[in-house]
Amino acid sequence: MAIKKQFLKSKPVCKVTFTLAAEEAKKVAVVGSFNEWNEKATPLKKLKNGTFKGTVDLESDQSYEFRYLVDSTFVNDEEADSYIWNEYAGSENAVIKL
Repeated sequence: MAIKKQFLKSKPVCKVTFTLAAEEAKKVAVVGSFNEWNEKATPLKKLKNGTFKGTVDLESDQSYEFRYLVDSTFVNDEEADSYIWNEYAGSENAVIKL
């Protein structure tokens, strides 16, 4: 798992690239507070090496909760900036700080 942050100088936006190794998975999406937890909003593309990857433009100076949805199972990113308890889900969400 990996998160790459690229801050733009021209506007208050950060290009965030989410990468997840999941060779056996059929579908992977990143869901979170930035896309209203909509599994169809941010699907990741499967690469030939079995890694899923996608880039999202997010507003800088914000924090966002997120998780990966791997074939209908939620997974946290090990490289998240922090984690926060989600009472609704009964588990932790990953947090990215920009």
